[in-house]
Amino acid sequence: MDPRTLKAEFLLDPDIIFLNHGSFGACPRPVFEEYQRWQRELERQPVEFLGRRFNGLMRAAREALAGYVGTAADNLVYVPNATTALNIVARSLKLQPGDEVLITDHEYGAIVRLWRFVCAQTGARLVIQSIPVPLTSADEFVEALWAGVTPRTRVLCLSHITSPTALIFPVEAVCRRAREAGLLTVVDGAHTAGQLPLALDSLGADVYTGNCHKWLCAPKGSAFLYVRPEFQPLIEPLIVSWGYEAEAPGPSRFIDEQEYTGTRDIAAYLATPAAIRFQAERNWPQVRERCHALLRRARAQLIDLTRQAPLCADSSEWFGQMAAVALPEVDVAELKERLYADYRIEVPVYRWGDRCLLRVSVQGYNSSEDLGALVGALEQLLPR
Repeated sequence: MDPRTLKAEFLLDPDIIFLNHGSFGACPRPVFEEYQRWQRELERQPVEFLGRRFNGLMRAAREALAGYVGTAADNLVYVPNATTALNIVARSLKLQPGDEVLITDHEYGAIVRLWRFVCAQTGARLVIQSIPVPLTSADEFVEALWAGVTPRTRVLCLSHITSPTALIFPVEAVCRRAREAGLLTVVDGAHTAGQLPLALDSLGADVYTGNCHKWLCAPKGSAFLYVRPEFQPLIEPLIVSWGYEAEAPGPSRFIDEQEYTGTRDIAAYLATPAAIRFQAERNWPQVRERCHALLRRARAQLIDLTRQAPLCADSSEWFGQMAAVALPEVDVAELKERLYADYRIEVPVYRWGDRCLLRVSVQGYNSSEDLGALVGALEQLLPR
């Protein structure tokens, strides 16, 4: 689908070159209108909506999302964002002093902070395993990760697509090995839904969370928490409300306790099926392929310009619609500001360890001209 046609369907400022879909997403106009329709319906008769229709509405929304991500509706619940989901899980686990939680050094900062908090509260130990770049082999990745596993490891938490390095991790292979070792796998798929096909039941993760408001283009505040049926009894409510000791139990304690947490606006959840339809009607697999091809070319140009080693091989095995490119030593805050103020380009520039990185997101509304503008701006700015 032509990016100009798609761009007209989004609410983004036309004067900004938006190459940062990965941070907060962007919602198309038809989906946003559906979101607002649900909000108006709620306000027209709040008691009818929340008191009588809530369970049925949420069930239908879960069924649509479950079909999209490859599981049963009773294996997932809607949550505001992936960070909330991981808080629910991490604070449910009965970790003991000396237990170990293994993560990688590519994880999202909020989740690193979450595990530090939980380990400080329980006496468990957080192990942050270094995964060297560039990534070239799934087997090498698994071995590098497994170097951090010890007899005390209880939980293995990793991203499906990483936030700082934008790399696709081979989570299916990791989950398979973790199951053989008796480890609980928790996968942060914040960037996955809408960017990669998902089949959660066959993927093998014990717990998986994903944002719908990023690459699936649902309204802000729509995400999901998936838990395999045998592990659902482990998950406790972060907010105790009427679903706890429910007088009229639903399909499971997991659904009862997690789904109803008090009065709130559920319009973003109810509009998520509209986001799924929006992409299906526009042949989104083809859109993703075009975006990846655009990103491949731009990534190669940026690597030639910066003369820095790539973080992974040039393959869809390792990146999809989002890629991080290493920069020479720069003032990252100044470069980000100059790109926005002087060139009207919205793109993140930041430090990851001792590296300076720039992360480019390419969504259906982006064109080759958008990527060319970024390369041209960096040709002017980096020598300064």
